[in-house]
Amino acid sequence: MTIIIDRTRDRSKPPGPVSVAERQRDKGRPTGLYKPRTPIYPKLVHGRWRWIKWALLILTLAIYYVTPWIRWERPGALPDQAVLVDFDGGRFYFFMIQLWPQEVYFITGLLVLSALALFLVTSLFGRLWCGYACPQTVWTDLYIYIERMFEGDRNARMRLDAAPTSFNKLWRKAGKHLVWIGVAFGTGGAWIFYFHDAPTLIRTFWVGTAPMTAYVSCAILTFTTYVFAGHMREQVCTYMCPWPRIQGAMLDDQSFQVTYRYDRGEPRGPHKKAESWEGRGDCIDCNQCVVVCPMGIDIRDGAQLECINCGLCIDACNEVMDKVGRPRGLIAYDTDAAVAARSCGQKPQHRLIRARTLYYGVALTVVGGLMIWGFNTRRTVDVHALRDRNPAWVRLHDGAVRNGYTLKIANHGFEPATVEIRYTGVPGATVRSPGLSSTGPLSLQVEPNRVTPVRVFVTAAADEAGDGRRPATFEIRSGDEVQSVPTAFDYGETR
Repeated sequence: MTIIIDRTRDRSKPPGPVSVAERQRDKGRPTGLYKPRTPIYPKLVHGRWRWIKWALLILTLAIYYVTPWIRWERPGALPDQAVLVDFDGGRFYFFMIQLWPQEVYFITGLLVLSALALFLVTSLFGRLWCGYACPQTVWTDLYIYIERMFEGDRNARMRLDAAPTSFNKLWRKAGKHLVWIGVAFGTGGAWIFYFHDAPTLIRTFWVGTAPMTAYVSCAILTFTTYVFAGHMREQVCTYMCPWPRIQGAMLDDQSFQVTYRYDRGEPRGPHKKAESWEGRGDCIDCNQCVVVCPMGIDIRDGAQLECINCGLCIDACNEVMDKVGRPRGLIAYDTDAAVAARSCGQKPQHRLIRARTLYYGVALTVVGGLMIWGFNTRRTVDVHALRDRNPAWVRLHDGAVRNGYTLKIANHGFEPATVEIRYTGVPGATVRSPGLSSTGPLSLQVEPNRVTPVRVFVTAAADEAGDGRRPATFEIRSGDEVQSVPTAFDYGETR
């Protein structure tokens, strides 16, 4: 059901029947919730920012596609993949770092660091992430490049879309979409290699013996990459991504953004070669900044939600300024405060250090310091003591009291570890473990990359046995690491 709202009626008058003239006037107006998408044909441009975008596109895609194939030798049956999220084994491997499920706070800290870094960069230099490193931007750039290979640049693509169906049009469109699907499939395929051993999965995938999650994940990533980068493009940034709306809280008049310097460009208008530049601005109203924009906006209208700060309009404008003999930088990375100051005849001042950047910088430093401290104090061997609940204590025939414990010894390292177990807090207590004999501290070897349960019995002699419960401690030594695990010893009822 479509609801038509008459926005032209005088709200001061009571509602009444709509006249024939009003119905005719509203006939051509869109009645949907959203304006239909107008295809955008960005023109190829050359320049500094375009080359930076090409370099970052190649770098980020190379990291994404190559990383799962980097090998990192580990002992035993552990996976030799440098970066792997191993759900089956409950581990995350990143080169020499291994994280366990209970260490998910490191992942949380990394996400917080990334968010704070993004906030800081945005407050300083605008939406650099959106313009250069966002996956949507990177894959859209790649898809537009493929589109140009088959259909040509802006004018050729527009003519091809307007042309009637022909063999030339069909093969170009079909070839483009086939390559798009291939890139999308490679994107989904690379993603699943981060969750399984890549050399093993690539063999099992094609013979149909890979886990079902691999096929489903690959299909979802293939579909979303093809649709988002090939068909939706700027709509993802404008309507689906929340970041354009959040960034407003990060920006101020001192943030560097792609800016049209209206103090120099206005008044704009066409310009002939022999004409004087007196009494007018440098902008010749050529619209080259508009036709190269992947978002289809006019940067001369000021800061806009759709602008991703990619800088392509800067390259296009600089080319035009070179041709007409005017200085470059009519469109450039600049601040609103600097443009306003120049328009008033004042010298612009750029302030990188201000309240919001200090806040983000301090927060980034604190969280980064906590992360570094956490890694430096991280134990190779971690122990948890579980005291027996039923029975909590046992009185032996000679009057001694025995308590039972289960020690969960987690060896986070990649090599076996020798562990010594001592028990303090109960005078004269002896420590024993089934299958282990020891006249001093209890010693055993725990395997790497696993949790080893150890049954331990602590006995207090009859002449040392008291009443009630007494605090006690397991002291665990592994190499230079010493860990104290608090527990309690239960003497049981009074005799």
